[in-house]
Amino acid sequence: MSTSEKPSSGSPASEKPTLAAEPDPRRWKALVFICIAQLMVVLDGTVVQIALPDAKVDLGISTANQQWVITAYALAFGGLLLFGGRIADLWGRRRALMVGLVGFALASALGGAALNQSMLFGARALQGAFGALLAPAALSLLTVMFTAPKERAKAFGIFGAIAGGGAAVGLLLGGLLTQVLDWRWTMYINVVFAAIALFGAIVEIKEPPRATDHTPGLDILGVILGGSGLALVVYGFSRAAEEGWGDTGTVICLIAAVVLLVAFVAWQARSPHPLLPLRVVANRARGGAYLSVALAVVAMFGSFLFLTLYMQVVHHYSPLSAGVAFLPMVGGMLVGSTQIAARLITRVPPRYLLVPGALLAACGMLLLSQISAESTRYWTVIFPALFLLGMGMGTVFMTSINLATYGVEPRDAGVASAMVNTSQQVGGAIGTALLNTIAATAAASYVTSHMASVRGPADAQSLQAEAMVHGQSIGFYVAAAILVGVALVAGLLIDVKRPIGEAHGAETETALA
Repeated sequence: MSTSEKPSSGSPASEKPTLAAEPDPRRWKALVFICIAQLMVVLDGTVVQIALPDAKVDLGISTANQQWVITAYALAFGGLLLFGGRIADLWGRRRALMVGLVGFALASALGGAALNQSMLFGARALQGAFGALLAPAALSLLTVMFTAPKERAKAFGIFGAIAGGGAAVGLLLGGLLTQVLDWRWTMYINVVFAAIALFGAIVEIKEPPRATDHTPGLDILGVILGGSGLALVVYGFSRAAEEGWGDTGTVICLIAAVVLLVAFVAWQARSPHPLLPLRVVANRARGGAYLSVALAVVAMFGSFLFLTLYMQVVHHYSPLSAGVAFLPMVGGMLVGSTQIAARLITRVPPRYLLVPGALLAACGMLLLSQISAESTRYWTVIFPALFLLGMGMGTVFMTSINLATYGVEPRDAGVASAMVNTSQQVGGAIGTALLNTIAATAAASYVTSHMASVRGPADAQSLQAEAMVHGQSIGFYVAAAILVGVALVAGLLIDVKRPIGEAHGAETETALA
């Protein structure tokens, strides 16, 4: 791009963030409550997984229907995220956050008091719907409240650690609540989180003034096309994990998802009030950030699934012990987000953080491939691997989330934030289905090739454990390759030449699509 050309309005590095005349002095207190709201949403993605076996017995949930405890939430959350982000832009982020918190708390209380499986499934869907409103509202509040580069780096460092490490904390909290109290407390605990965050939203959060000369209408057709398409993506991959890729329902869902999403994009280019303005995602750097988040979550969710099964099924960890075992990853996330990315993002171009961060996480995944059926190898393999994985992922998440929302027009802050959450949700669904299928196929092949060595029940049981670990090791290799792909995406697409916030306008060179 020549220096005489006007930089693209969609470039994160070329747009000037809207600066408030005077930053709100309560913004750091507000950050605490915004992060509590985000933590609640992230926790809910994994905290229920540990409690699922107990809930299944208590409510008489069949094996065929147990997936709906997870899927009902994922469908509503993934399908409504873009709608929730746009509502936050129209209503105001603070108001959307408060409505989302109240709704999420009520849905959680309903789920905790569930008398049967239908009541629990419905409560989980309501949680997902209100989560789709409050998650983009929380992130967009950060986007408009913290505009000074150094302050923004610190705030997003903390937020990035929660966005990445919260899932691991969910496994710990789920194990603790299930083992010490009851599975229902994995739902009731959200009421406590929501009450604290709601108090902070009322007392401490003050949204910067919004422009009143631009009040776009709501794109109803876009809501239907985009929401349905995203929901079918999530459901299609979730179904693939249960039924296989050759299942007719899986194939129909994924084909329908592609058709709906193509129609959604075509409509967004023509709609007078698009749900997702294409300027938000068309920029090369911002699009690369969204893709980096999605691919990183694909790899991370696969590792959660494998390690949980490895520790609880192969080595008989209790739910609480399995949750505690993930703590090194949380520590690594904190280091990567708050000590590495937050300190360097205003000093070096973003890809100089994303590429090393993704490669460091890949090294952690490669180390995890050395797990064994004979011994947990916790201190020699799992502990250092999880710390490396967390440190790399923390760096990637903080940098990607910051870049994905940097410089976006205030009227689009909510939907840009929703795209971050959408990338995470779709990535999680794909990662669970894809890596689970790869691991299951490798395990089945291992059993077939070693069946001749079985001499009795003890040998058969040992072979099953060895096959599971073998499949998981293959899965970790694939996850490591995906993280190398994140490094390639970041290196090739995110060609922002200067640190975020160092310069604006024509002085900042960017790689534009």
